[in-house]
Amino acid sequence: MKTAKRLEHIEEYYFSKKLKEVNSLILDGKPIINLGIGSPDLMPPKSVIDQLINSSTIATAHKYQSYRGIDPLRKAIKDFYLNNYGVKVDSNEEILPLIGSKEGIMHISLAFLDLGDEVLIPNPGYPTYSSVTKIVGAKPIYYDLKEENSWLPDIEKLNQLDLSKVKIMWVNYPNMPTGANCDDSFFRELISFSKAKDILIVNDNPYSFILNDKPLSILKGDKKFENCLELNSLSKSHNMAGWRLGMVIGSKKNIDSILKVKSNMDSGMFYPVQKGAIEALSLEKKWYNDLNLIYSKRKKIVIEICRKLKLNFNENNSGMFIWGKLNDSLKSSEKFVDELLYDKNIFITPGSIFGSNGEGYVRLSLCVDEKKLNEALKRF
Repeated sequence: MKTAKRLEHIEEYYFSKKLKEVNSLILDGKPIINLGIGSPDLMPPKSVIDQLINSSTIATAHKYQSYRGIDPLRKAIKDFYLNNYGVKVDSNEEILPLIGSKEGIMHISLAFLDLGDEVLIPNPGYPTYSSVTKIVGAKPIYYDLKEENSWLPDIEKLNQLDLSKVKIMWVNYPNMPTGANCDDSFFRELISFSKAKDILIVNDNPYSFILNDKPLSILKGDKKFENCLELNSLSKSHNMAGWRLGMVIGSKKNIDSILKVKSNMDSGMFYPVQKGAIEALSLEKKWYNDLNLIYSKRKKIVIEICRKLKLNFNENNSGMFIWGKLNDSLKSSEKFVDELLYDKNIFITPGSIFGSNGEGYVRLSLCVDEKKLNEALKRF
């Protein structure tokens, strides 16, 4: 049986392939320390887990749930955005809970892109933006993020391009993989650009609480949300990656369009998961402060590892990674990663998987406890 032609333009996700190799080494007895994956190793709050367990005993919890999520969950998302970002959202019309924000990337693309449409994608950037664009038959147009421009897009340069076929622009701040931040003025400039060019800007915003004391939302720059959407997630900020809990926020018109796709793709989110999410979204500031205290301690050790590796990096960036530039410009990032894996039994991520502008860089995760990080440091 021949596969669909769309598979000719995409590859298996890098981590899906590489972790098979890493796990094989572990099975062979190698003491691998994995600094490659941004999967939180810490527990969610106990109160969140209690909600999950207690609500699972309710008989109606095991039925199909609303495609829009239960009303209290949307209300909790509304309060979360007002309290943390200063953004007012209508919980009935402008919020759609998701089974993880990665799902949202596919739903948004299916809702707005036709065959041959073009999509602005950051380079370096999250590989899923590119792969999903190709899956739906649209064309990726990569825009540069470079260190000399603080890993921000050059709007003036974008204005010089033929953008007549561009429907969506993906942005991601705080940025992954670089950890770069932006400010409200940049988001306002981006909104102005999107309105002038009739492009839908989608900000992917899962890292705004990790080692970042000024959470921002692009929605603050466009009160009607006509030209922007925002994806968010509880995966990183609440240690709930495996729960698959995300959300997309935007205008009623755009949310309704996404719902047309989503309602044909799943049958709602498990009720206890939604109840746990409500509890997580109502946590006090202390939760984020305590979490960041742990990450800041880990970051100090990872910085020492980066120095041992002779990497150049910005230790003030946000998120749960350190983005480092190789000192040896002649060595590819994948070769550097493989040498480290086989010589020191330490796995980190090559920057090249995030795009051509990621070549010459590597990414190290903070999702490893201090004991293992100190062990990694000792190996040098």
